[in-house]
Parts: sequence; structure tokens; C-alpha cells
Amino acid sequence: MVKMTLIARVTDGLPLAEGLDDGRDLPDSDMYKQQVKALFKNLSRGHNEASRMSVETGPYVFHYIIEGRVCYLTMCDRSYPKKLAFQYLEDLRNEFERVNGPNIETAARPYAFIKFDTFIQKTKKLYQDTRTQRNISKLNDELYEVHQIMTRNVQEVLGVGEKLDQVSEMSSRLTSESRIYADKAKDLNRQALIRKWAPVAIVLGVVFLLFWVKNKLW
Repeated sequence: MVKMTLIARVTDGLPLAEGLDDGRDLPDSDMYKQQVKALFKNLSRGHNEASRMSVETGPYVFHYIIEGRVCYLTMCDRSYPKKLAFQYLEDLRNEFERVNGPNIETAARPYAFIKFDTFIQKTKKLYQDTRTQRNISKLNDELYEVHQIMTRNVQEVLGVGEKLDQVSEMSSRLTSESRIYADKAKDLNRQALIRKWAPVAIVLGVVFLLFWVKNKLW
């Protein structure tokens, strides 16, 4: 059964639409929504390159597709057929692109296309009962295959993103520290040169001053 549906822009993770009644009766719904936000954040940073993936989380599975810089994601029971889940997402994608395509890149506020919920709810009802003749036909459709779509664990996916963030932060910190050390090294070299040549400069200055005074007296 489809439990949750969200649509977001991949470039910045901005949520564009969602099923408004999703997760109301779902235990720990806030936790799963936080996981979805983390997934969108990872995708916006380019941490997951697959355009289609299933991500296991507890008794559920996140399924998502990425098309036209938009991520269409749904959370279903583990027992729900993977094939139907991805066909459901394809239906959402086709309609969302048709209705909102030209405005996706310019959307500036979260849930700018919240009215798309009407289509989400209508489509979700068609996919809820896997025993209908319509859905049985979709399951038997040999032209639509999902065997190649990778399945991973949510902790693995989010963990990879966290590790990449840590590596990026460490790299930035090392670069910053290297610049600081380089500047300090330049200052030390400058001070060393001053200490080395300052006495010579003083002596030359005294000699020049004495020579100048002597010429004046003569």
C-alpha cells in the first residue's frame, strides 16, 4: 500500500508537492518525513547518481525516480509490488511535467504546486488495491521491468552522504589551515630577513650619517 508521496526539485531539494493526507495514521511519520528530507538533501548534493532506486527503511521502502531535475518519491509497505510503485511514480511524473513543467525551475517557495495533491490522491486510489484487474495487468506487463533498479538500506544511503560531507568539510578545513600556515611561514621568513639584515642596515645608516655630517662640517 502507498503510504506517502512527495515531489521535490533535485537541484536544491525544494519540496514542490506532496500527498496532503499522507502519514496521518502512520506511526513515526515525522521520522520518515525527516528521512525523506535527508534523501532529498543528498540528491541535491549529487551523492546518489542512480535515477531510480528503492531504499529500505524499517517495514517500508522508499521508491524514487528522477526525471527533468525532479524527484518523485513514494513510501510503500515492503510487501507492495515494486513494479506498481514505479508505475505509480511514472504516472505522477507524466502529469506533473505536463501541468507544471515550464514553472518547475522558477518555483521559489516550498510546495508551490500543492494543488497537485488532487491528482496524487486520485492516482493513489487506483494503485492501492493490487488485486484489481487494472493493477494485475500492470504487474504482468513484460515491457516494464524493475529488476535492474537497485535496492539499498536507508542508513547506508544517508551514511554515504554524511561521510562525503565530512570528507568535504575536512578538505575545506585542511585547505583553510594550509593557507593560514603559508601566511605564517611568509611572516616568519620576513621577520628572519629583518633580523638578519637590520644590523647591517643600521651600521650603513650610521656610516652614511657620519659621512654626511663630516661633509657638512668641511
